[in-house]
Amino acid sequence: MSLIVQKYGGTSVGSVDRIQNVAAKIKEQWSQGHKLVVVVSARSGVTNDLIARAKALSKLPDEREMDVLMSLGEQETIALTVMALHAIGVPAISRTGAQAGIFTDDIHTRARITRISGGDLLQRLEEGKVVVVAGFQGVTEQGEVTTLGRGGSDLTAIAVAASIKADLCQIFTDVDGVYTADPRIVLNAKKMHEISYEEMLELASSGSKVMQSRSVEFAQKYNVPFEVRSSFNDLPGTLVKAIDKTLEDAAIAGVALDRLQTRVTVNDLPDNPQAIAALFDDLGEAGLSVDMIIKNLGNGGKSNLTFSVTTDQYCRVEKVVGDTLKKLGSGSVRSAGEISKLSIVGVGMISHPGVAGTLFKALASVGINSELITTSEIKISIALDPAKADAAVRAVHTAFGLDKA
Repeated sequence: MSLIVQKYGGTSVGSVDRIQNVAAKIKEQWSQGHKLVVVVSARSGVTNDLIARAKALSKLPDEREMDVLMSLGEQETIALTVMALHAIGVPAISRTGAQAGIFTDDIHTRARITRISGGDLLQRLEEGKVVVVAGFQGVTEQGEVTTLGRGGSDLTAIAVAASIKADLCQIFTDVDGVYTADPRIVLNAKKMHEISYEEMLELASSGSKVMQSRSVEFAQKYNVPFEVRSSFNDLPGTLVKAIDKTLEDAAIAGVALDRLQTRVTVNDLPDNPQAIAALFDDLGEAGLSVDMIIKNLGNGGKSNLTFSVTTDQYCRVEKVVGDTLKKLGSGSVRSAGEISKLSIVGVGMISHPGVAGTLFKALASVGINSELITTSEIKISIALDPAKADAAVRAVHTAFGLDKA
């Protein structure tokens, strides 16, 4: 008998038939005597539909009201899932994020978990019930509904697993594990049996859609191993856990692509450290993250900045930067167009010379010139023309021998 947390994504619960399939999987585990907490996402497409309706009314909807709106998708799913379980003889009860005691800060639409009381989860489990928890949402200490940002249901599952000391956390999704590249781009990409927290974190933050980066970060911090696997078959997935580095590690574990990036240009910024500090401090206060940054000297004591942000954040970035420039009395901000970000990730990168050379040689072989570059100990990211992104991924995947991994 084990205490198991399972998470099912939006595609896995996207229809009545699929919810019934999930219920059958849950019953199989419950019938074996396991205690189960099941975290579910909104049905596929529901959250996007809710956001579209809001933006049809306002270009920048109030974020508190957006949280009230977006939390509805998961609440629908927990009720339907419990009904499906009842129909096949499984005792179950639903819990919203607030009822599960998931407390967050007050940053709406991208809240961070501050503590988890667990509510009555353990009590209901002792009664033999399956507890179905709404992912993606929480509540402030003042009782305001919050959401955790895209992919927040993964974070809910891992946080709950940490808080109740679960024996196993399984992330069921529409893919059957973590691959060396997106199999839709690289047809011979290979599924990894296991991957380190560090590599999974970098892949997630670089555009891999399998897991949300904050979820992996939380799992690493609280040492919660988890398995990414398919909800549509019983094949083993990819285990994400702590792995000791060795000199035998492959240089590169995988290639990630983020298509949804926008390049932002700030011209005529006062060329002093106070101005740059004010700009990025204001972005941070607004909960906005930037990625690749380049600074160029301008004329007359001015400088120009170029950095990248996720495309869905650009409107808010433009407003925050514009307000900062007004306070500074100089400068302008504009979008410099859409870009794609390609990243190579591997814990073995630091002990393998020539990684950068192999990367840029592969890009050159398909006529691609990089525009922005960032590096870390286990990652190199470059910005490139979206029209050439797929060709770049395939060339890099082959150059590092991942086709044969």
